[in-house]
Amino acid sequence: MAELLEERRGRVLVLTISDPATRNTLGPAVYEKGADAVRRAAGDPGIGAVVLTGAGDAFCSGGNLNRLASLRNGPAELAGGGIGLLHDWVRLIRVCPKPVIAAVEGVAAGAGFSLALACDFILAARGARFVLAYVKVGLSPDGGATAFLAQTLPRQLAAEIAMEGGVIDAERLHQAGVVNALCEPGTVLEAAVARAQKLADGPSGAVGSIKRLLDAAYGAALDAQLDRERESFVTNLFAADAGEGIAAFLEKRRARFHP
Repeated sequence: MAELLEERRGRVLVLTISDPATRNTLGPAVYEKGADAVRRAAGDPGIGAVVLTGAGDAFCSGGNLNRLASLRNGPAELAGGGIGLLHDWVRLIRVCPKPVIAAVEGVAAGAGFSLALACDFILAARGARFVLAYVKVGLSPDGGATAFLAQTLPRQLAAEIAMEGGVIDAERLHQAGVVNALCEPGTVLEAAVARAQKLADGPSGAVGSIKRLLDAAYGAALDAQLDRERESFVTNLFAADAGEGIAAFLEKRRARFHP
């Protein structure tokens, strides 16, 4: 089971999703701990910024497909509840008055990509990979991915990422303006902490105000989009395509969505 580790570095809180054996897969326990940590950081005058990263050589590989497969045998409300916890964390990242920086090494996949997009800044290693492969297992994104992609990218590129589910590298996202800075592999966390410390040492009230203004300027209703994502995800989870897609992934074979 993944853990969420907390470390204070001066005025910066570093949150690390930690389960290197699974490339830091996510689950309800991590969602709850993440939401609690960001909530506490928001109200702590001793914290000026937050860095979110992953242990080992990956940022986060997303949700656990074995868990999703088991959810198909239970009520839809149970699946929706888990996504609700993820969305609570995303909402808190967005409304936190402190800047939140994602430090991405290796891969950011699925809900891991969504969490990175929820952050105010993304720093990534050269060669880091981002993938929103929900569609490959017959699912649609959660975690705010469609809202954030629509806000930051042209429709055609957002459609490519979400509908095709292929890998997009950090260099391309940097060119598109989604990744703020590229770093040499193994140096991203230190670069993110340095950037976070600079922000934390700045005028916290103004920084918080700018964050709120930027969110309001987009004009998108994130809560409504998160609700739509949850409903779509749960509907797809209990459809035949997800049953086939998840089974094929776990069995290491190509999915046959249209027999």
